[in-house]
Amino acid sequence: MSKSEGMTLTSVKVKSNLFEDFKIECVKRKFSFQKLSDRAIFLYLTDEDFRKKNNNQTNLDINK
Repeated sequence: MSKSEGMTLTSVKVKSNLFEDFKIECVKRKFSFQKLSDRAIFLYLTDEDFRKKNNNQTNLDINK
């Protein structure tokens, strides 16, 4: 079975500044957008508190 079986290819547009910061953190922590996506979808479907927190999050500015 190939790794792509059971997977759906999608494309999304994300805020450039957030993604740039995310890419740096991914290298530091050996993490990936794929891992984040899978885990976020899982938590969104299974964790009511996570879902509420995400639905109510409107401020996407990171103060540095």
